[in-house]
Amino acid sequence: MRDFLYHTDRFVLDLTQRLTDAIGIPWVVELIKMAAAAVLLVGLASVLGMVLIWIERKVAAHMQQRLGPMRVGPHGLLQTVADTLKLLAKEDITPKNADIIIYYLAPLITFAASFVCLSFLPYAPGMQAVRFNVGLLFVLGISSLGVLGILAAGWSSNNKWSMLGAMRGGAQIISYELSAALALLTAVIFTGSLDFHDIVESQREGWWIWRAPVVGLLGFVIYTIASTAECNRTPFDIVEGESELAAGFHTEYSAMKFAMFFLAEFVNIFIVSGVSATIFLGGWMPFHIGGMDGLNHVFDLIPPWVWFFGKVMALVFVVMWFRWTFPRLRVDQLMHFEWKFLMPVSFATVAVAAVLATGGWYFFSATPAAPVPQVAPKHENAKPTASGAHGERTWGTFRVQAVSFPNV
Repeated sequence: MRDFLYHTDRFVLDLTQRLTDAIGIPWVVELIKMAAAAVLLVGLASVLGMVLIWIERKVAAHMQQRLGPMRVGPHGLLQTVADTLKLLAKEDITPKNADIIIYYLAPLITFAASFVCLSFLPYAPGMQAVRFNVGLLFVLGISSLGVLGILAAGWSSNNKWSMLGAMRGGAQIISYELSAALALLTAVIFTGSLDFHDIVESQREGWWIWRAPVVGLLGFVIYTIASTAECNRTPFDIVEGESELAAGFHTEYSAMKFAMFFLAEFVNIFIVSGVSATIFLGGWMPFHIGGMDGLNHVFDLIPPWVWFFGKVMALVFVVMWFRWTFPRLRVDQLMHFEWKFLMPVSFATVAVAAVLATGGWYFFSATPAAPVPQVAPKHENAKPTASGAHGERTWGTFRVQAVSFPNV
């Protein structure tokens, strides 16, 4: 068991081998693995929702010198469980003139987009439900479908406040997705791959947040800001502006339909934090400091999945920190900030990253390829001479062919 904690890829291989030995039909084995992965992801999404809601309440409380939930369970740990049971038991109310089909599909679309993205994150070596060579691009595409659920919810509710909140959400999310994608592109330029696994492996020599001079840190900051706006979090929560729009696009939703929107929001926070940790902070790679082998060995004792979840939760805390630090922006301020500041900076960051990557001007860049050696013609009277002479030399059981290199 201890070996599986550190070598999670062996766990997957061992499970596959056991299923193959027991069943013997490859496609049935793959089907069982897919079903098991789906069940685990559903459980992960449910647990994430309850845990992150509890954490947000505690973070908000302590920043305001309060205690937060304390009554249900030790330190309020069971408060979100009680809230979930309450939502399950609440009456499900549907507006009289709502477009029923779209009204019911909207929360499903929003949650499904978040759920699918969970399957692409690399939680540890071998612990990735779906691996594509364009996984990052696929996640960006699927996550953008969430805005369709928001637009559908606002339009189908037959409520002017819901409609206005949905239109705000569509404009905001689509705008900030551009800056988020450009920020991620800075690391992709250095990596040369859109595969999450390859991106993590490329950071064995160092995380891209510092290994790519300036542009790595700048890309990380841009993505943090843009992803916060994508999740409709303060100070970018004009979609649900309580002081203006009652509750925004989900004003007419109650019970479990409301819970699905709420769950999707917190799962999205985990996803954008996971993508940021994977692209800029090395994913499940440990933190190493050059020349400090003893400390690096201590860091290696921490399992890879602990590194991943630790980095993600740290970023989640930053997003929650934003909510209780910055005031909400006006609509005009929000769009002005994206199109007149964040977007130009994103394009400039990508351009500089392209120059640095092309020139190899970043830390621990790959050594330029050496010229291909040309084997010198063999002479009959060649004798072993000083280094660089032509001919063959035999030392013990090894035979070395002397070569000559062209002048470079």
